[in-house]
Amino acid sequence: MAKIIAVTNQKGGVGKTTTCVNLAASLAAMKRRVLLIDLDPQGNATTGSGFTKEELDTSVYDVLIGSHGVKDVMKQSMPGEYWVLPANGDLTGAEVVLLDLPSKETRLRAGLYEVDNDFDYILLDCPPALNMLTVNALAASQGVLIPVQCEYYALEGLTALLQTIERITQALNPALEVEGILRTMYDPRPSLTHDVSSQLHKHFGDKVYDTVIPRNIRLAESPSYGLPVLHYEKQSRGAMAYLALASEFIRKSVA
Repeated sequence: MAKIIAVTNQKGGVGKTTTCVNLAASLAAMKRRVLLIDLDPQGNATTGSGFTKEELDTSVYDVLIGSHGVKDVMKQSMPGEYWVLPANGDLTGAEVVLLDLPSKETRLRAGLYEVDNDFDYILLDCPPALNMLTVNALAASQGVLIPVQCEYYALEGLTALLQTIERITQALNPALEVEGILRTMYDPRPSLTHDVSSQLHKHFGDKVYDTVIPRNIRLAESPSYGLPVLHYEKQSRGAMAYLALASEFIRKSVA
């Protein structure tokens, strides 16, 4: 049975999509079967995995509205060796369409039953907003991985997200819990970085991953080539960090 993890933060620009793509590739490199689902209408996880949004005949939108099954839509990323349920511009209209459909909050969860035994991990790249797509992701998941920048407003945004998770737990998915807190774009030089890290450890304890993701030019460049950083520059600090995260992720998820 797959472990389903929503990668989300209601604050944008925290490395959410970067984490989804590169964690998927790193887990696949460790011989785990991985499905990455792009739930962001911008489709950055789709293009970052080597697909052209404009050329897609079907997308995750079709799964959400029930016209196609997951197996009909998912595509294998090469050379990343993980599977992708892609997104394109159609997803922009999903918010409105879902409101008129039955079981609108759990349509993704229902769709994933089809592939539950085909993967070890399913990663959901959520949009940076609390909307029906994010609700579907949280309703379908067992855990939430939260990328956080160590900056002034990080804890404020995190509080709002935790309140959202609590509401979803009470209303739709009692099994949902925080899987881990990942510090991204990490620069150890400013004192603020250490202050925020200290606060995260104080509030979340061992939920904070030991691994940090540094600011790294190769990480920033790789999406423009449609590649995870592991397949763009495998010796880079960014690639090494995500391999370390994948190892820690696996270790904690089976503990």
